[in-house]
Amino acid sequence: MSAPTGPGARPDSATGPASDAGTGPVPAPPRPAALAWRRRRAALAAFARDYARHRSGVVGLAVLLAIGAVALTAPLFVDEAALSITQAPGNPYEPPSRSYPLGTDNFGRSVLDLVVWGARVSLSVGFLATFVSVALGTLVGVSAGHFGSHGGLGGRAVSTLLMRVTDWFLVLPTLVLAVALAAVLPRGVGTVILAIGLTVWPPTARLVRAQTLAVEARPYVERARALGGGHAHVMLWHVLPNVMPVVLAQTTLLVATSIIAESTLSFLGMGDPATVSWGGVLEAARNAGAISAGIWWYMLPPGLAIAVVALSFTLCGRAVESVLNPREAR
Repeated sequence: MSAPTGPGARPDSATGPASDAGTGPVPAPPRPAALAWRRRRAALAAFARDYARHRSGVVGLAVLLAIGAVALTAPLFVDEAALSITQAPGNPYEPPSRSYPLGTDNFGRSVLDLVVWGARVSLSVGFLATFVSVALGTLVGVSAGHFGSHGGLGGRAVSTLLMRVTDWFLVLPTLVLAVALAAVLPRGVGTVILAIGLTVWPPTARLVRAQTLAVEARPYVERARALGGGHAHVMLWHVLPNVMPVVLAQTTLLVATSIIAESTLSFLGMGDPATVSWGGVLEAARNAGAISAGIWWYMLPPGLAIAVVALSFTLCGRAVESVLNPREAR
């Protein structure tokens, strides 16, 4: 039986163009946003695979996750009232025992509780001070690199001024400057964060500036500028995403530096005496004469905690740097 051939007849489904192709309707192409998210997930998965090849980085990350979990859950198994010098449950300077695994301090407080609770403050100060430092260093480095290469006479003047300020901060002793800031400003955790953040940013600024100069010389930046992209557009959408791997690697290394700086300031008496931190515990042990009295369980645990966290962050930072810059790592 022949198919209808009149002008109003519809083609049979078995003989139409779609069936001739044998593929059905053509699917719509994915949206640009979906493609971007797909590429980001693939890049993140590749980064995780490369990071997992570094055993030291995996060990450091596992230790940091364990310490972070203990710090976050500290209120569940540490009574904050027991940290008060007026409500201490034990006797002063009790050696390690079943009741107090790390002994007690000069007020009868459990040293284990002090170390666990101090992790909350020390880690928080380390992360927040690193955020301030990295944000300031990235802003100065990207601005100096961008305006120094394509800013004209005025831009080069701005770049020179920013780098001279960076060099001035770089030659100053970091600890002395942090102590001076902490001594001038009111005592507290916020002062410690600000003092550390304002003193450890110059290396980040110099590193980001060097990376920015390399990115500014790439062809796609020249095309963006030729199409009318302004300074803000080029820095935010073309330069900053390409310097973020360097910033990420620098961040993991700076957290350890910030934690050590916070412990040093607290040890020197520049922190908040009402806040329990690892450096504060060391400072209290020094004032109580724990070293001369041979009370090692008062001094050793917070010092080991600082060393373990700093080493773990350093291992993670080196692993991240090796993944993001394999040529430099080799």
